[in-house]
Amino acid sequence: MYKKILIATDGSELAGKGVAHGLELAKGLGAAVTFVTVSEPFPALAWGGAMAGYVAPGELTNYEESARKYARELLDKCKAEADAKGVGSNAIHVENKAPAEAILEVAASEGSDLIVMASHGRRGIGRLMLGSQTAEVVSLTQIPVLVVR
Repeated sequence: MYKKILIATDGSELAGKGVAHGLELAKGLGAAVTFVTVSEPFPALAWGGAMAGYVAPGELTNYEESARKYARELLDKCKAEADAKGVGSNAIHVENKAPAEAILEVAASEGSDLIVMASHGRRGIGRLMLGSQTAEVVSLTQIPVLVVR
């Protein structure tokens, strides 16, 4: 049924449940997985560059280096979990993008036939304030999405 599963993670405890669920599904189906994690743009630059003049020298570099280190450690852990289950995997870190946009791009480029991701299930003002990357992915893709809570 599914042969190429994309598993999105941000390293949170809830996302870890999505990783575990996706790996069990992949193992049972004999599918390969691609893990993806996304580093959003530096906050001051995400506002269309209007705040760029207020970024202290080195702050952007520190942010990007920290994001790369975190992503590398997270994806190495995910790959180790996949290896332990005998699931073939690769890992992708996307920088300076909105998570939903990056997840959709990677799913398309990898030929994924299922996306697995977690959702906090926030409602009301919490969802409006924080947004929902999962809801955005679900609403914009033709690929089936398995949402883990």
